[in-house]
Amino acid sequence: MTDKPASETIEVGPDGDQMRVDAYLALRYPEISRSRLQAAIRRKQVQIDGIVAKPSSRLTPGQRLEVILPEPEPACSRPEDIPLDILFEDDWLVAINKPPGMVVHPAKGHWSGTLTAALVHHFAQLSQAGGANRPGIVHRLDRDTSGVILIAKSDLAHVRLTEQFEERTVHKQYLAIVTPAPDRDRDIVEKPIGVHPYQREKMAIREHHPTSKPATTLYEVIRRFKGLALVRAFPKTGRTHQIRLHMAHVGSPILADKLYGGRSRFLLGELTGRAGDTEELLNRQALHAERIEFAHPGSGERIVIEAPLPADIVRTLEMLEQYRSA
Repeated sequence: MTDKPASETIEVGPDGDQMRVDAYLALRYPEISRSRLQAAIRRKQVQIDGIVAKPSSRLTPGQRLEVILPEPEPACSRPEDIPLDILFEDDWLVAINKPPGMVVHPAKGHWSGTLTAALVHHFAQLSQAGGANRPGIVHRLDRDTSGVILIAKSDLAHVRLTEQFEERTVHKQYLAIVTPAPDRDRDIVEKPIGVHPYQREKMAIREHHPTSKPATTLYEVIRRFKGLALVRAFPKTGRTHQIRLHMAHVGSPILADKLYGGRSRFLLGELTGRAGDTEELLNRQALHAERIEFAHPGSGERIVIEAPLPADIVRTLEMLEQYRSA
């Protein structure tokens, strides 16, 4: 006998006012592709106040959605022989210097080339506490953010590391190039982060919204250039896109951050003023997880792991020193 498909009842909140039902469901279920949600609507698996919905149906606050959720897509990582830059390893955990462009675990549109695919190839034992498609993964970095990420080898290590993240005793440190430079040399940004009202791939600062959670980032300017700055950021919480969103909020989005800065590339010619300088210095946000400090899950000893800056950020800083020294 097969189990019945999972179903849920949702009350439409103020954020859903006049939204299409397919767009609203995409916000509520970001792990499910919009095409699969639309297919569920066409199969009459979504009702609005007891009436079968259409993908274009518009919602009003207070309506009740009855949703039969699509079965999740298989996402178990298959081993792939992808080189890894190992910063630290023992019987409990591994610290990896993740390159930019690598997705941490399988997701829509990224079923191969992931960090987890590389991990299951290189390591015989990884924790399963995060689920079958996230072996060893304790926390995550955005695809285009480089730097240090912790991997648990056992479920016990996973639990003990996760507790530290939840209790905020893990200290993380990031480097970023932002433009324009912040007005202040240092500041604390305390703004709640929730889902974006209409762009599912983005987050947004939203006060008193049911999806919002408190978020705090301390930043300080390390080096000022003409029109740009190198900053160090210390996130006290771990919200999705937190540093990227908070820096954009203070008017200094991260360089080449397409989502929050409006551009995805940075060319040498933008520094030299010469049209022929077409070298691409950056094709991703200039954000690097440079340092993490935590208690070892076995010994309890405080461990500090640092990841060297990747070549693209090093090259960009060299060119900024040459052409934009303040």
